Amino acid sequence: MGKTIEKIAQQRGHEVILKIDIDNAADLNEANLSKANAAIEFTGPHSAYDNVLKCLQAGTPVVCGSTGWLEKFEEIKKYCASVNGAFLYASNFSVGVNIFFELNKRLAELMSAHPDYHVDITEIHHTQKKDAPSGTAITLAEQVIAGIPQKKLWVNHVSDNIEELQIVSERIDPAPGTHKVRYHSEVDDIEIIHTAHNRNGFALGAVLAAEFVYNKKGIFSMRDVLKL
Repeated sequence: MGKTIEKIAQQRGHEVILKIDIDNAADLNEANLSKANAAIEFTGPHSAYDNVLKCLQAGTPVVCGSTGWLEKFEEIKKYCASVNGAFLYASNFSVGVNIFFELNKRLAELMSAHPDYHVDITEIHHTQKKDAPSGTAITLAEQVIAGIPQKKLWVNHVSDNIEELQIVSERIDPAPGTHKVRYHSEVDDIEIIHTAHNRNGFALGAVLAAEFVYNKKGIFSMRDVLKL
């Protein structure tokens, strides 16, 4: 993702002044961050919180796409507000996926009056993905639960419990990401599917988000970027 984001940022006329990985983590400091108009954070559950916090402490608007750390999400939001910073989080930056999210919410609303349909979610990613289920699948699941009263929680295994929303995670190379929400009954199935062909869509969305948060204050999402 980092290499793809760098390529697209440069194509859009931006200069990448700092690249951080495991070998130069100490360079993520206030002196370096103060030179940046915005930061894009794509790492993993173990480091995302600290990275975002350092950006906010330096006064640098930060866009975060790391998943698996959201138990600390409210802390970051409160800190961002306390320092009048700019923070944008998305479980998925793809323009197509964010439109898919809107379809998912609407479909759940329509299906809430039809309890004969059972709903489940499947997500497929490459074997290097560190978390399961994906952040995108969790977002989809939370939207379904919000729209369908009989669903109370999501689980990451096969389930026959009517109150549980089943998410099945598959790890297959070289899949960049497929998400499917399926409603099925004795008479028919309804499915919505998003399949990513490469990482370019995610990277472009992250750069668009960084362009959006520049010179802004507040807490944002891709719905703000895309005016959904």
